[in-house]
Amino acid sequence: MNFITNPGLIESESMHYIRSMLHKTWHETELPVVERLIHTTGDLALESDILIHPQAMTAGLEALAAGASVITDVEMVRSGVAKQSLQLLGGKALCFLNDPRVPAKAKEWGLTRTMTALRLNKESLAGSIIAVGNAPTALVEIMELAQDPSCCPALIVGMPVGFVGAKESKELLWERQELPSITVRGTRGGSPLAAAAVNALIYTAVGRTP
Repeated sequence: MNFITNPGLIESESMHYIRSMLHKTWHETELPVVERLIHTTGDLALESDILIHPQAMTAGLEALAAGASVITDVEMVRSGVAKQSLQLLGGKALCFLNDPRVPAKAKEWGLTRTMTALRLNKESLAGSIIAVGNAPTALVEIMELAQDPSCCPALIVGMPVGFVGAKESKELLWERQELPSITVRGTRGGSPLAAAAVNALIYTAVGRTP
């Protein structure tokens, strides 16, 4: 059997196949996100659980064009962000989990470290793209902080994974329709998915095609 060995061709063929298998009618601007999420999981069934707010793509692309940072809940999500392409737009990929103040403040406040890291750096959230791929508590904290306009991000990519709080936190996010968001229903999610959604936006913003 002959295998395709050109990385670019492998990616483009994968995206074309995914697009040909989609069941829902997605807006053209949403397709890169849908395709990358499915490509990352290798699961066409994921399509039915993808939720994209009507303003999500516009909000995300406008933020990136303005040089917005991508702020992640954990280092694994930050590691997956296309940082070189993001830099071309004037943005940075940031994670505050290693802020030296976090351990003591988390204990003092009785919060998880991901919640504490975001709260300690809430002044950086305004106008940013937030990508949560691990911690449901981080997603809940973002929604709480976003009630203050001076801390409100432009877009929330909420994809925590797991069986305790993940599904519920994403349901809460989708109920907050004043907040542009991209999420996946249920227990599925994770750092690769969060990074994939962000990268779809970044690649669209810099004009890269598969």
